[in-house]
Amino acid sequence: MAKKSKIVKYQKQQALVAKYADLRRELKAKGDYAALAKLPKDSNPIRMRRRDHIDGRPRGYMRKFDMSRLNFRKYAHAGQIPGVHKASW
Repeated sequence: MAKKSKIVKYQKQQALVAKYADLRRELKAKGDYAALAKLPKDSNPIRMRRRDHIDGRPRGYMRKFDMSRLNFRKYAHAGQIPGVHKASW
């Protein structure tokens, strides 16, 4: 489990990215890099470190399932992820 402050920071950063997404797209299309540089740094989606939405773990993140490898394994074994089952041959 990640620290609560890290989880809150991640949520704030997600909100900032969503807020400035349209403006960033317009400025990039115009080529106005001076105005783009004046936007908040955390509004850039590249700076965002993806985290597990269940417990906030930053490492071992699986983008397709939006969770870390540990939670993926736990929920897959419990049969709670549709279309995923343990391999056997």
